[in-house]
Amino acid sequence: MIQASNVTLRIGKKALFEDVNIKFTEGNCYGLIGANGAGKSTFLKILSGALETTNGEVIITPGQRLSVLEQDHFKYDSYNVMDVVIMGNARLFEIMKEKDAIYAKEDFTDEDGIRASELEAEFAEMDGWDADTNAAMLLNGLGIGPELHYCAMSDLDGNQKVKVLLAKALFGNPDILLLDEPTNHLDLDAIAWLEEFLIDFENTVIVVSHDRYFLNKVCTHIADIDYGKIQLYAGNYDFWYESSQLLIKQMKEANKKKEEKIKELQEFISRFSANASKSKQATSRKRALEKIELDEIKPSSRKYPYIDFRPEREIGNEVLFVENVSKTINGEKVLDSISFNVGHDDKIAFVGSNELAKTTLFKILVGELEPDEGSIKWGVTTSQAYFPKDNTEEFDNDLTIVDWLTGYSPVKDVTYVRGFLGRMLFAGEDGVKKVRVLSGGEKVRCLLSKMMISGANCLILDEPTNHLDMESITALNNGLIKFKGVELFSCHDHQFVQTTANRIMEILPDGSLVDKITTYDEYLASDEMARKRTVYTAKKEEDEN
Repeated sequence: MIQASNVTLRIGKKALFEDVNIKFTEGNCYGLIGANGAGKSTFLKILSGALETTNGEVIITPGQRLSVLEQDHFKYDSYNVMDVVIMGNARLFEIMKEKDAIYAKEDFTDEDGIRASELEAEFAEMDGWDADTNAAMLLNGLGIGPELHYCAMSDLDGNQKVKVLLAKALFGNPDILLLDEPTNHLDLDAIAWLEEFLIDFENTVIVVSHDRYFLNKVCTHIADIDYGKIQLYAGNYDFWYESSQLLIKQMKEANKKKEEKIKELQEFISRFSANASKSKQATSRKRALEKIELDEIKPSSRKYPYIDFRPEREIGNEVLFVENVSKTINGEKVLDSISFNVGHDDKIAFVGSNELAKTTLFKILVGELEPDEGSIKWGVTTSQAYFPKDNTEEFDNDLTIVDWLTGYSPVKDVTYVRGFLGRMLFAGEDGVKKVRVLSGGEKVRCLLSKMMISGANCLILDEPTNHLDMESITALNNGLIKFKGVELFSCHDHQFVQTTANRIMEILPDGSLVDKITTYDEYLASDEMARKRTVYTAKKEEDEN
């Protein structure tokens, strides 16, 4: 059990949290949600002890071990992968290193023998003999194969490091598990594996995530942060949303009835207060009026952008022809003779564990890279807008947001441009902010403004939900569902893919392509995908036996 008791955190004069009281109990998974800036990650830091509170305290059941998903991808570059995972149980790792040091001594003493015996007993009690096997199971489930288990962390790419740090957090059956955006940079297979792991996890989990499907799958409760308070709801994300909306609706309806009653009483009092025969009734109604209190309905701190892609030109039947495209990057063949045609109603989700392959294909489609072999041809009626995964170069300048977007606008009128920015929650003085200093989420909203203002009828989006809050993801999801054009996109948000795509293409590890006209859920249930998800199931069956 972990509990926040009267927790207050002030930053300057602003109270980020005020007298928060909440208890997280064993056997439950809590989704911590709230608008960007509400303090989700900050609250996890308070719970973990990484951040001191202004007032109040965090209480953890004595003897329980807390594990945190770390965010510093370079912290363990001097260690090998297996050691990093086992470090998830710090005491076990200390025992292993102390044992190794004792056994490596040339002048082994009686005292060393006694100490080694004590360590061996504690090591066995902590299931130390299975540590490598358990760590390997976690790594394999997350897509880190055996060939990488004893590599140096410095040899891994960014996405692989994220997976190792996640395995470290999960290792050793912690009593309390704090996960801040655990699905970021995970491929869909790894997310599916993590979902099953957390569903079976018997201790306490508190997770921050923008992935609605993930929260629906794993959460038993939702902790909603709004205006410095945390309200706890039983159920998953969809249940929270329906419950919160129903509560607001009921409060509005109750206030409407109260307002009608107030009006009725005021009219009677005004009409008969001077009438001697009705004075007692008027006085009675005054007392009744004084007792009526309207429910306070605070506007939520959540803000939804308005995302609406409107193509200037209707797209024709001939959209895109890709023939035998191959590409090798740094000695690895990421695309191997890929061919496909795109129709005018296609909304295609590109899935698969090879992130580089998807990004490479998108760059070839927009002309940023040339294929080693093969060709691509866009139809004459098409116009493309591209959302890159890496937007560093796009914002490496000293332009203001307004000037930056005006450079891409067909209409060079500031009022016209500010209209698009306003839809994306850039109001007033925000327009003169330099693009160089924008947050990750703000940069994404700028790029989406650029795509909207282009009027393109074919959208290519490489992981557009990265850095977005739940409200912006929902708005983008709805905008793409309504879009009357072609979409080619990659995304790790299950609900986003399921509700948007009508065709699934998976680039396999060998660079080949699986192409299915189907929904995402139907594709996951197909034989091709079922065969890929055996590691976790096999391990579970082994444990049960």
